[in-house]
Amino acid sequence: MDKLVQMKKLIVVIFGITVMLGCKNESEKKAQPIDDAQKEVSTDTNEKTLKQSDGLTLLKGEFLYMADAAVLQTHREIYGVVIDEKMHELNDLVAAFKKEPTDMIPVEIRGKIIQKPENEEGWNFRVEIKEILNVTKPNPDESDIIKLGN
Repeated sequence: MDKLVQMKKLIVVIFGITVMLGCKNESEKKAQPIDDAQKEVSTDTNEKTLKQSDGLTLLKGEFLYMADAAVLQTHREIYGVVIDEKMHELNDLVAAFKKEPTDMIPVEIRGKIIQKPENEEGWNFRVEIKEILNVTKPNPDESDIIKLGN
């Protein structure tokens, strides 16, 4: 009888350790970051579409261009935007939705993300716009603008 009790305790301890190790391995798997290749493939097969193979990234965020600086703020990152013909084209499209010069307008673009050179100031990453997909009217209920008055 004493051996039976010891055997049951041993089985419970082994089972508990197995469960704890299994949970630890599962949480490690969940914590691994997803690389760009995994984000781009949305089907069960490993085949990529033509757009997914062109090296461009889909970015959705709010765009602002003032004087000599342009930014795209996504939910994760703020990008400096390369000032070129495509950026000016996007700025012309968002102008229709601006009420104030400082309004940020929701956009959807595809572009090439570039690391900022170390000897320059600015955001860590830049985006060179290659394709403008969508420009939408800002939601007035989600305004983060603070105006100071007398």
